[in-house]
Amino acid sequence: MYALIDCNNFYVSCERLFQPNLNGKPVVILSNNDGCVISRSNEAKAFIPMGAPAFKFKQIFREKKVHVFSSNFALYGDISNRIMQIIASYTPDFEPYSIDEAFIKVNITKHTNIKTFIKKVKIEIEKNIGIPISIGVAPTKSLAKVANRIVKKYPKRTKGIYIIDSEEKRINALKWLKVNDIWGIGKRLSKRLKEYGINNAFAFCSQNDQWIKNKFSIVELRLKQDLCGIPRIKLEEVKRKKSISCTRSFDKTYTDLEQVKERIISFSINCAEKLRLQKSRCNAMHVFLQTNKHKDNEKQYSKSIFIQSPFPTNSSIEISKIATNGFIKIFKKGYQYKKAGVILTNFTPEHQEQLSLFENSNPKHKNLMKTMDYINYSMGGQKVKLASQDLNKKWKMKQEILSSRYTTKLDEIIIINV
Repeated sequence: MYALIDCNNFYVSCERLFQPNLNGKPVVILSNNDGCVISRSNEAKAFIPMGAPAFKFKQIFREKKVHVFSSNFALYGDISNRIMQIIASYTPDFEPYSIDEAFIKVNITKHTNIKTFIKKVKIEIEKNIGIPISIGVAPTKSLAKVANRIVKKYPKRTKGIYIIDSEEKRINALKWLKVNDIWGIGKRLSKRLKEYGINNAFAFCSQNDQWIKNKFSIVELRLKQDLCGIPRIKLEEVKRKKSISCTRSFDKTYTDLEQVKERIISFSINCAEKLRLQKSRCNAMHVFLQTNKHKDNEKQYSKSIFIQSPFPTNSSIEISKIATNGFIKIFKKGYQYKKAGVILTNFTPEHQEQLSLFENSNPKHKNLMKTMDYINYSMGGQKVKLASQDLNKKWKMKQEILSSRYTTKLDEIIIINV
């Protein structure tokens, strides 16, 4: 059996964990730069849609007395790690799916009571961490997703746990689930399925295997079989990232080449640090520029370029140089740039190096990068930078309503007077 453990309104729950006065009140969390709503309490869901632009809903926030917070990723990440450690202690068959979700595989024996086991996990997380969770259990991963959705829809009736352990429960669940709510079915695919008269998960599973394979792909066929109770989607091991990116909006619009170039260099160095952390080298990258698409009265320009590296590298010096060369090719004067980014791709392991006859990564950079990383990680922040970076500039998200980092910042922990 598979279980999907999902934290309820995770970002909101993390805020409530240290501010219990927010319990029972409408709360929303905003995205990077306080842009749009990415998490809502149940009280706020009635009048604030997911993804709502914050500037358009300011009046509603005031009228409904909504408590609004900037994303506190340091806090959310730390709470998530604590939850994942508890889950992993129960089984080695464990797959973190997102910051607030994880799949586990429960091997049933004559000594295993599935409900007792799952309830024990739930009680320990809620008691030791304080975050409410929902758990869906079923013979396959996709059905566990369905079971979890049922828990979210009927929390009082299910008491946070629902187990699909019979054919009757499986069929009833699939008839209840709309086709656009099936895990892995996006907007375009659900639209195509509806054109064939397939409106729910049961209708999808009733189709012939060959028909699904011919009309769609092997991916949809595996999903259909998984929903039929035949395990086709296995737990995935934690893998190295296939791409690493740093894409950010600027604090203001830039028109000068040197200003934007400095940002591209800083973004590429940020990517290079992450690349070294997972012990990889990159062989290619994307660089893009973008004006403010929300300002219709301004000239719009958006351009990206794919650059092949002449050799595999994870050196900040070499990666920033390659990114800069690409940036210069796509930069155009006369535009007000608001966003840019660097995306590293085509990775190879750090210990596997294919040497070229003509040009290779500078071997001296290895020790230099190792020293830079050690200083920056041990002292915190970007203490050591390249000369091409602005030494006085540090990118900071717009977080005007940020709560304290209670568990990761010593001077922001809760103080108790006794």
